[in-house]
Amino acid sequence: SLEICKKLHGSNYIFWGGREGYQSLLNTDLQSELSHFAQLLRMAANYKKKIGLNAVLCVEPKPKEPMRHQYDYDAATTMGFLRYERLEKDFKLNIEPNHTQLAGHPPEHDVTMASIYGMLGSIDANIGTMDMGWDTDLFPTDLAHTTQIMMVVIK
Repeated sequence: SLEICKKLHGSNYIFWGGREGYQSLLNTDLQSELSHFAQLLRMAANYKKKIGLNAVLCVEPKPKEPMRHQYDYDAATTMGFLRYERLEKDFKLNIEPNHTQLAGHPPEHDVTMASIYGMLGSIDANIGTMDMGWDTDLFPTDLAHTTQIMMVVIK
């Protein structure tokens, strides 16, 4: 699909979270899984260069669903992982404020974190319902939160 992104002159390519995680450490080799995730991202970054794709590669932090514990829990966790694996020059973050809320932060938190570290690649502008416990992808309706997110982008 990186080839399709190139053909369409895509500006971003998002690695959507949702499968990088575990239910229980009893049946998980955490170090091995993180290493495999990093290798996948390295391979994608190398292939992007090989085919001459100019799009920004982004990882989308997501705290849960379908796995209980995600490796890319929030912006800070994901940036730490990318830096540890020396992938911070090849990837930025796609922030979804609904995921930020699911991680227990206010909607503007991850946008702000990614922005101040120069890692904000894009924003999936939606919001959710905290009492649901999972991603609901609703249109933003809270003017205060939306304004705070927009202020980070404008700065």
